Amino acid sequence: MPTLLLVRHGRSTANTSGLLAGRTPGVDLDELGTAQAAALPGRLAALPLAAAVHSPLERCRQTLAPLAGARPELPLHTEERIGECDYGDWTGRKLAELNEEPLMATVQQHPSAAAFPGGETMRGMQARAVEAVREWNERIEREHGPDATYLMCSHGDIIKSLVADALGMHLDLFQRLHVEPCSVTAIRYTPLRPFLLRLGDTGDLASLAPREADAGDSAHGAPQAGGDGGAVVGGGA
Repeated sequence: MPTLLLVRHGRSTANTSGLLAGRTPGVDLDELGTAQAAALPGRLAALPLAAAVHSPLERCRQTLAPLAGARPELPLHTEERIGECDYGDWTGRKLAELNEEPLMATVQQHPSAAAFPGGETMRGMQARAVEAVREWNERIEREHGPDATYLMCSHGDIIKSLVADALGMHLDLFQRLHVEPCSVTAIRYTPLRPFLLRLGDTGDLASLAPREADAGDSAHGAPQAGGDGGAVVGGGA
């Protein structure tokens, strides 16, 4: 099954102004976010990508623009189900104010019970994102083979909820995870279980490129990490 690279969008003007942007239109990358996006093609240069899928919001499209320019052959797809959480009445408010809301304690400590007024539940957010990934995994494998790698550019809470699903972690624990702007989280899916290869990586990604099995792998039948659903005893190289 495919390997999925989850890219959080670059730093936005809402991030730096302390606002909960949610689905507010017109939220752009700031100067640092633009630089982060410009560096993304170089970080991904060693990785063959079958497709790039993105949230419909501007900050995700802007994050992938340099990558699309560097790889004009790369298919780009918009996927509504990996769009930002619908925070409802919280959208556009300052995070400092929202910290005083009674609901914030639920969001932090019991997110599976959190329902944003006028918006969606956090468990609904996770369910739609997981459904999207499962369907894209099947599509990418069908069209490009089981060893294909593809990318999704999305948002912090979406990525964290997908990581929680991959780890078999209850949604109530997902606030223990953190992903930086323009970081890359890599999940290799197999028929037996997903493997989390990177979490919030902001550095070099060349080691994620496909490689041939070496003599030791062949002789001993040892799978590459996550290659066929088996874990490497001792942790592997």
